[in-house]
Amino acid sequence: MNMTTIALVTGCSGFIGRHCARELAANGYIVLGLDAAPMPEAQDWGIAHFWQTPINAAALDDAALRHGLPQCLIHCAGSGSVLASLQNPYADFMANVQSTLEALDFSRRNGAAVNVVLPSSAAVYGNISASPLAEAVAGQPASPYGVHKKIMEELATSYGQNFTVPSVCVRLFSVYGAGLKKQLLWDACRKAERGEFSFFGSGAEERDWLHVSDAARLLFLATEHASPSVPVVNGGTGQGTSIKEVLTMLGRAWSPALTPQFTGHTRTGDPDRLVADISRMREWEFTPRIPLEQGLHEYVRWFQGQMRHD
Repeated sequence: MNMTTIALVTGCSGFIGRHCARELAANGYIVLGLDAAPMPEAQDWGIAHFWQTPINAAALDDAALRHGLPQCLIHCAGSGSVLASLQNPYADFMANVQSTLEALDFSRRNGAAVNVVLPSSAAVYGNISASPLAEAVAGQPASPYGVHKKIMEELATSYGQNFTVPSVCVRLFSVYGAGLKKQLLWDACRKAERGEFSFFGSGAEERDWLHVSDAARLLFLATEHASPSVPVVNGGTGQGTSIKEVLTMLGRAWSPALTPQFTGHTRTGDPDRLVADISRMREWEFTPRIPLEQGLHEYVRWFQGQMRHD
């Protein structure tokens, strides 16, 4: 790898973004990072140059002008919450769709020379009966978040067809790992800390859990697959695990006596089963490395370490 090869990560202070930056740096890239949030620890994650800025044309152009045109751009900026999209769909649209437009247009304005990697979501599939979910399945998004991710993919297709911008969409399933301060595992640990362990739903809902280090490896690999035809690949393990099983494993890691209870009430926009067909991922010769139980133990240890330092 030429040590002058440059990569740019938007949303680099976020959970997935920072792991992508670290993966790129470990593979010899000079990493440029942009995020609207501060990131004083940017260098610890392999980011050579960081800008605290909204993701827009001026910021992207400035980064390229100062340090050279990146070979690839992994676009991790945006919202990552179904619930937030239901509470404020306009903000979710702007965070996900508008920022994607900026990333794609940056490549267009630079002669389609920047490979754009778009982390999409299993939310584009929605609550459909097919399982496991192959990329060719026609999605029926059940939330504004899912709709906006689908629009992101359609924008990429348009830019490929009309401007030969090379991009690739990675439909991530349930990404987790130490450092994630939202969603099910964070909420579960906070409840365990209070001596509570009751949750929405039946517990039978199934998800496909992908450790964040594996997600970052897959997004890095995707930089090599970007093209104007915009390939789409699922990011999962191909294994469905019920919410009850996940919380039981997490409860055991916390305390042997901790057992999850469920209210039976479901939440809008939450499908019953989201499990990836990983045939295309296997064609890329990619295999996840972190077993779920190991990842959950790691998460509990990290959370308990946070408690001791807070």
